[in-house]
Amino acid sequence: MFFLDSLWAAFELLLGFDPELLRIVGVSLNVSFWSTLAACVVGVPAGFLIGITGFRGKQAVITFFNTMLALPTVVIGLLVYSVLSRRGVFGSLGWLYTQKAMIVGQIILITPIIVAFTIAAVSRIDDRYRRTALTLGASRRQVAMVVLHEARFGIMAAIVAAFGRVISEIGISMMLGGNAKGFTRTMTTAMALEYDKGEFVLALGLGVVLLGISLLVNVLLGYVQGRTRR
Repeated sequence: MFFLDSLWAAFELLLGFDPELLRIVGVSLNVSFWSTLAACVVGVPAGFLIGITGFRGKQAVITFFNTMLALPTVVIGLLVYSVLSRRGVFGSLGWLYTQKAMIVGQIILITPIIVAFTIAAVSRIDDRYRRTALTLGASRRQVAMVVLHEARFGIMAAIVAAFGRVISEIGISMMLGGNAKGFTRTMTTAMALEYDKGEFVLALGLGVVLLGISLLVNVLLGYVQGRTRR
């Protein structure tokens, strides 16, 4: 059977630690890690502050970030491309068709995810926690830390969702990275390329790795949550 033969050949590539496959996986993990980290640095504090404070226009801000969740990757790719191209504002940086450009695009993609999910996690916290902390004489900072502690599982889930989004993303990586072999070729762009060439073995191997990474991240999240709740 064609599929089973291709799948077996893909596992042989994995077990043999094929150099090309390892390079592609390394690029994907590097870009996904740094884009997720940068988005967390911006998104978690922003989402926490929006969720814990009350201000005029708060609902409009929440609606904006919820709308940004549906922003197509092609639109982000075009936007960043126009800024980083030679005629763009930051064209002198020379970032286009590099991993840096891919990271910038992916930060724009997943920051709204982290912000929106963090807002949701903070908003679900029972207000009695805040009132109790204030009654016991806690400062505003201490109250914020109490809420952050209670919302930690939701925030962790937001980070995992963001990582899963970028590691499986293809449009931004293709448009801003150029799919250069050994430099900007990720698992998803390589899978698309191999499919176009009619070579399914490497594509299946990368698909298995991609699913394995997603499974591992979610298992680790479940383990951390289970250990923390004890």
